[in-house]
Amino acid sequence: MNKSLRIYIGILVMLFVGIIIVEFSTPQPVNWDYTFNETHKIPFGTYVLYEELETLFPESKVKDIRVTPYEYFDEYYNWDDGGYTISGSYLYIDKKSDIDDTSAEELLSFAAAGNDVFISSEYFPNKLVDSLGFRTDNDYSFKGTGQLSFTNTSFKKDSITVEKGLSNIHFSKIDTLYTTVLGYQKFEKKSHANFIKTPWGKGHFYLHTQPVTFTNYNLLKKNNQKYAAAAMSYLGERTIYFDSRNKSRKSLSNSPLRFILSQPALRWAWYLVLITTLIFMIFNAKRKQRVVKVIKPLENTTVDFAKTIGNLYYETKDHDNLINKKITYFLEYIRRVYYLDTQVLDDKFVKNLSLKSGKNDKNIKALINQIAYLKSKSFCNEDDLLKLNKAIEDFYNR
Repeated sequence: MNKSLRIYIGILVMLFVGIIIVEFSTPQPVNWDYTFNETHKIPFGTYVLYEELETLFPESKVKDIRVTPYEYFDEYYNWDDGGYTISGSYLYIDKKSDIDDTSAEELLSFAAAGNDVFISSEYFPNKLVDSLGFRTDNDYSFKGTGQLSFTNTSFKKDSITVEKGLSNIHFSKIDTLYTTVLGYQKFEKKSHANFIKTPWGKGHFYLHTQPVTFTNYNLLKKNNQKYAAAAMSYLGERTIYFDSRNKSRKSLSNSPLRFILSQPALRWAWYLVLITTLIFMIFNAKRKQRVVKVIKPLENTTVDFAKTIGNLYYETKDHDNLINKKITYFLEYIRRVYYLDTQVLDDKFVKNLSLKSGKNDKNIKALINQIAYLKSKSFCNEDDLLKLNKAIEDFYNR
């Protein structure tokens, strides 16, 4: 290593150390992002709510859902009676709903089976909007604070005033024949419904338009936690299925560079080091790269090997052995490609193979009968081998 190269490396190291010192000495600004993540302690995370769920529901278990509602609840669906092998309340809190139509359909089925679905969001899935018959509207002109209250007189003292993070999204249309208004929000002397209850089958949907009331900032401000407790009290003392907002961040949390990549200054310093190192390697390799010796690739002798083995079996006239191997390889192909059990080759197997492969069931039936016949035959001749080979090749090529 020459002197100039050592100087360049020293400058880069000093620059990197200087960036780290400046970054750590600068006060970190408050992160006001709306993450609603149960692991985040920033103002608009839901760490406090998640930690207090066991206190709010002392007789209930809290289970995290780290996949879509469809992926989670579909595993517990009972096709015999149309119900579920589990019961409880699904809890979702986020600014914008990322529930897809398939998951929304699953939640409708879950509620119809006698369970509760609690969703606090400013925007709801279109599938739920159409099925439950409600509409929402947003008044962008409001200013100042908002007052949130309940219609139940038992919760009269649980009304709160929220000063930060609110939007004026409210329910502008509901099915009054079935839907019950549970709460209102008041902005500039205008009151609108923001919390409703709608029965669905044997269960209920609880829909709320102000998810910020369940964030760390609002729960720790004054006595605002009483509002969240009152809203959650409508859910029974059953298992709480908490839809985690930590799904997309799981892979990042396992990265050893997660802190460096999360800080803008450190991230760009890291990129600078990588780019500089890459440029150095390119130019250094260009000047000192040795002549690459040409290595002749290995010949592909697969075809020659197959011919040799074929000639060996042909000369020995071991037709039984060849037929057994053809049958074994064919059944292994069925298991690998169509995921069927080949232990019992009955009519049910023929029907399933026909449905999965899209081939004629009569041809498949004839092939399976031929296999069963040859497996039971004590001595096979060349004609049996040729017929079996043609039938299997026809199955592959049709």
